[in-house]
Amino acid sequence: MQLDASSLRVLGALMEKEMTTPDLYPLTINALIAASNQRSSRDPVMDLSEDEVRTALHVLQDLELAVPARDSGRAARYEHRIRTVLNLRRDETAVLCLLLLRGPQTPGELRSRSDRMHSFEELASVQATLERLAARETPLAAALPRTPGSREVRWMHLLGAPDSRPVPAPQQTAEPGRPALEERVRLLEERLNQLEAKFAESLAPHAESS
Repeated sequence: MQLDASSLRVLGALMEKEMTTPDLYPLTINALIAASNQRSSRDPVMDLSEDEVRTALHVLQDLELAVPARDSGRAARYEHRIRTVLNLRRDETAVLCLLLLRGPQTPGELRSRSDRMHSFEELASVQATLERLAARETPLAAALPRTPGSREVRWMHLLGAPDSRPVPAPQQTAEPGRPALEERVRLLEERLNQLEAKFAESLAPHAESS
């Protein structure tokens, strides 16, 4: 399974929204575009077009990793199937989702960013999850070589082709108060994306009737 960057982003967005906003899941095309192009909680930030998102969905459907939702109403909606296809546990799904959306991360970063998907009681639980993903017959994650001056090993997913896998960047020390600010921005942006998707859907019946 060697997914390109667009397919990785679309898959990660579907996984994230299923766990964090289940009332709005499965996702319409408009909602999926907004989720894929979020400015927060994404590394790198992308600007996928509707055509690129639809192409990514076709790739995922060919691999049975995404399917159109049944009884989705007037607007087609899509959902992922990675948990079934790869037989993933909830904690494994959360960790893999974060690696897809934000690139290589340390166990500490994964634990602090996973609360809305899965709550890890201790750092050892994150490490155990990563090691299970790495120990599969076809590994889904791998540890990167420790960079000079770093205290923790960073981990990456193995779902993408080599040229689509993010290159590890040097770790930076967070400024005081910055994690809380980033979380507030992320929540506000997520709410805005939801409102934009609902607004676009409300216009669809009028466009069709005209």
